[in-house]
This record gives sequence, structure tokens and C-alpha cells, in this order.
Amino acid sequence: MSLYARYSHLLDEALSALEAEGALPAGLDRKNVAVEPPRDASHGDLATNAAMVLAKPAGTNPRSLAALIAPKIEAMPGVTAVEVAGPGFINLRLTEAAWREELTAILTAGDDYGRSTVGNGERVNVEYVSANPTGPMHMGHCRGAVVGDALASLLEAAGFDVTREYYVNDAGSQVDTLARSAHLRYREALGEQIGEIPEGLYPGDYLVPVGNLLAAEYGDQYAAAPEGEWLALFKRRTVASMLDLIRADLALLGIHHDVFASEMELQESGLVTQGMAALEGKGLVYQGVLEAPKGETPDDWEPVELTLFRSSQFGDDQDRPMKKSDGSWTYFGADAAYHLQKAAKADHLVNIWGADHAGTVKRVQAAVTALTDGRVDLDVKLVQMVRLLRAGEPIKMSKRSGNFVTLADVVREVGKDVVRFMMLTRRADAPLDFDFAKVVEASKDNPVFYVQYAHARIASLQRKAVEAGIDIAALADLTLLDAEELALVKQAAQFPRIIEAAALAHEPHRIAFFLGDLAAAFHSLWNRGNDDPSRRFVLEDQPALTRARLELARALAQVIRSGLALMGVAAAEEMR
Repeated sequence: MSLYARYSHLLDEALSALEAEGALPAGLDRKNVAVEPPRDASHGDLATNAAMVLAKPAGTNPRSLAALIAPKIEAMPGVTAVEVAGPGFINLRLTEAAWREELTAILTAGDDYGRSTVGNGERVNVEYVSANPTGPMHMGHCRGAVVGDALASLLEAAGFDVTREYYVNDAGSQVDTLARSAHLRYREALGEQIGEIPEGLYPGDYLVPVGNLLAAEYGDQYAAAPEGEWLALFKRRTVASMLDLIRADLALLGIHHDVFASEMELQESGLVTQGMAALEGKGLVYQGVLEAPKGETPDDWEPVELTLFRSSQFGDDQDRPMKKSDGSWTYFGADAAYHLQKAAKADHLVNIWGADHAGTVKRVQAAVTALTDGRVDLDVKLVQMVRLLRAGEPIKMSKRSGNFVTLADVVREVGKDVVRFMMLTRRADAPLDFDFAKVVEASKDNPVFYVQYAHARIASLQRKAVEAGIDIAALADLTLLDAEELALVKQAAQFPRIIEAAALAHEPHRIAFFLGDLAAAFHSLWNRGNDDPSRRFVLEDQPALTRARLELARALAQVIRSGLALMGVAAAEEMR
């Protein structure tokens, strides 16, 4: 149990004692009671909002309740001072021994330090990437892929049972276009001069190998055949080839999905009809006419009766069509059924979508709520675009012409770890610049380098100590660490609560922020040794102090390494 969890547990016991004594009403809801660092470190080591949260339901005021809680906290092991501050916050200071114990706990737990059971084994389906299977992954897909994968790892670390899913959009008109494009390359492989790729087909050379495979398997059987004879076959074979390409691209980033769900199979299974029937059974489907879009004049608008879902009853702006006027399913109709399929095996759904899908969020959430009677919740994280730069100059791309920067090219140029880390250095809903020159720069302004350099510096200490003839296997005396050094333990000890908070908020970028702050604190302490040699980690004439400082450094390295692992980034042992 981490330090913050331990004092949360002790506080809960203290509140139960006050209930038993009659000082607090029984059964108060404590879910929003927290133990966390105070906003101002000068106020103490830990702070709790217990009095602020419980005062109103307890029928008292926060400062009065804080005065009852404070003596209970003061009696807790490791607490050296307690203070009621402001409107009723309770600040407490811990003994240095408590922080030394936490340092030992970090080293003892190793890779498990920070892992939590807050998820209680609840099932979470995280769907991410889900790009159309019409070509290789490009940098437009990269950010959502990394955010989704890091979030899945974060949820696992917090005790959730996670499924990583990719939705294959293989039922739309774009797949027909893909098959026609592959047929053109198939004819090319048979020796036909195809000339310039016609407008409307996919021009990329990535379909050349597909054409070669089809030619090798079928010869000229379909070269002059009517489209109806080969379209379904070419769709199936080309989508399979594109998925192999997509899996290989994602593997370069260390990303692997548990499930690839096919839209075509979903529709063929009849689940879309089942979803509609379920909504009809709840009285949530009707025949109606939508209002004219805002800004349209009456002459531009033709009212058509459609099959509508009462999504406005569940927070959407208006009701939404499930079927088109010709009786075919809308995208939303298929989406609703797909989410019903996912919800059958999950307690929570998380979708990582591009920001251009913002307009569909409410309707899909409404469908999930309606279809599951509120049993399953859906959170949609919108990911903003990444702007690619070289030395500050934007890289111009055109998907239509086949001129785009592939994910594979970027990973090969700067490395998986750099790409993954950079994708998490901003909130997902904030724009991100990716400058090829800056992301590999050996500078404190480069967050990837700054965190990796901290771990590499720590890795070098062990070697330096051995070269200095210090017995690093001897037991370390942690009482030799001073307040400035223990301040880094206080910072590292926040890792478990950061994991829980980031997992529950579905915000993996918080790990990158935390690591940046921890690395900065470590570098600051390291640099003190440049001005004052007595502050250096390795002191040849003081082996006992060196061993204590090496234990501190090892604990920091453990937390940095674990945080990087959640981001899918390997920790550097040395910087070249």
C-alpha cells in the first residue's frame, strides 16, 4: 500500500471512530474525501478535504468538523504536526522516517510500485485507431493510436480488465473504391499499361504488392471480367492485406489490439436489426421528419420521413435517423449496434476519436445509455491533429495525391520511443506540433530527452560508484539523507495517486507531465553537485552517504522507468 493510500485508509478509520463516538452521523458518503499534496508545499506534506466534504451532510461547519478530525490525525503513526487551514482544510506533516519508509517501499515493490486495485477488475473496452482499411497508417492516425494504447496500459495498472479493440470500417463505399484500385494494380501486374491513376481511386504504391499477389493467385481470370464477378472477392482480399499492413505499422509503435471487429460482419450478423428492435421495444424509435438544418432556406430543404431514435431524451441536441429514406442503415444505426456488441462484454466503453467526429459523440452516448439501460457508460476522448514540421517549417501533405507522411517512415527516422512520448506531451484535445529536428534535440527543452537523460544519469551512478571502489552491496543508511533529498521521495511518492487519477480521468498525458516534473527535480539536485561537490551522488571518501544517495537515485529511476513503461517507452540506460 502506497503512502497516500495508507493515510487515506487511516483517515477512513478515524472518521469511522468519530461516527462510533457519535461525533459524526453514521453512513456519510466519503467517496469525495481525498488525501493529497497541498497546493503549496510550504503548508505541509499531505492535506485532506474531509471536513469540507462532510460538514454540510453532518450538519456542522467545516472548521468545527476539522477541529474534531485533527486530533485523530495527529495520533496517526508518522504524523508530526497537524494544522487546520483556511475554510477547513487539514494539513499534516510527516516525519522524515515516514518518507524513508516510502523510499524503501518503492525499491521493494519495484515494477509493481504505483499499481492499484481501484478498477476492481471492471471490464473496460478501449477502441482506438479504427482507421479505414484503405492504406498504411499515416501521422494523422498516430496520436490517437498512442493515446489509446497508453490509456489501455494505464487502466490495466489501475486494476481494470482491459480489451483493446480496432473497428474495421470494411462495409462502406470506400472499400469498393479500394477494391477497384487493387483491380487496377492487378491488371498492371499482368503487364497492362494503366497510365495515370484515375481520379477517385487510391493512387498509393502500397497497392502494388496487393496487385502482384492477386495476379499470382488468379492469373488473368478477372482482368476483363465484369465488376460483379470480382468486386466482393477483391474487397475481401485487399482489406485483409491492408489489415496486415496496418498491424505491421502499429507494431512498429509497440501497439497490438486484442480484437479487430468487422463492420461488414456486424451487419451480416443481424445485430443492427436487433439493436433497432431493442430500441423499438423501449418506445424510442418513431417515424418522423427532422427540422431543416440551421441556415438552410425552405427552397433548399426537402422534408423526408425517416426512422428516428429519440436521442434527445438522453442529452443529444435532437433525435437522430437510424435509417435513410431508401431503407438502408445510417452510419449512426450501425454505430449503435456496434456499441451494443461491445457493451455485452464491458462495464465501461472508451472511444478515442479524431476531433472531426465531435458532432457524433452525444448521439452515440445516447444510444449506449438507451441500449444498456445505463449499465454501461461511454467516454469519448477527442484527439486533435498533429502538425508536422521540419526545422519549424510545416510539411505539406495531400492524401488525394498519395503524398503523406507514413507512421512507419516517422518511427524509422526518430524511433518508437520519441514518437510515443511526444504524442503524450499535450492533452489529447489540444493541438500538437511535431518538429523532426526538435524531438531528437539533446536539450532540456525536449521533454523526451529530459526524462530519458534523468534515467540515463541515474544508470551511470552505479558504474561510477563501482569505479570509485565503493561497496554498493552493503546496507544503506537512509538516515543520512537530508530534507532536500527526501523532497524527491515526496515527489516520487505521488506516482500511485497520479496513476489512479489519470486512469479514472482517461488522461494518459498526466504521466508525461509527472515524469517531466520528477526529472526536473532530479536534474536540479544533480546540478547542485556542480556548484557544491559535497552534494554529488558519488563521494569516494564517503561510502555510507554514497550508498544512501544511490538508493534514492534507484528509487527515482524505478518510478521513471515504470512511468515510461505505461507510456510504452523504454528507459534509456545511456544517452549517445
